[in-house]
Amino acid sequence: MIRIQSVKHLEDFKVELLLTDGKRKIVDLEPYLYGPIFDPIRADRTLFKTIHVDKELGTVVWDNGADIDPDVLILDRKPVWNDKQSLQLQVSDSTSKYKSRKK
Repeated sequence: MIRIQSVKHLEDFKVELLLTDGKRKIVDLEPYLYGPIFDPIRADRTLFKTIHVDKELGTVVWDNGADIDPDVLILDRKPVWNDKQSLQLQVSDSTSKYKSRKK
């Protein structure tokens, strides 16, 4: 299981991750920083720069307790809030199509 070994802040919300398999990966974290625990991190660059690796979890964490699933970052997964929005749009679209067929 590949995890994050270290993190280095580059610029804005971009970081360089060193993975346990020796590979390096540059990730823009901005799309992941939404929701109650991440809003303060987006708003305060000083808080954002507290990013570090929790060796036990193998992922990035911040001083306010926020973290991101390492698999999401390593495997280029969409942020959860983005998947929920997509799902809501799909349900809304399906409901509209169903109602129009019912008439």
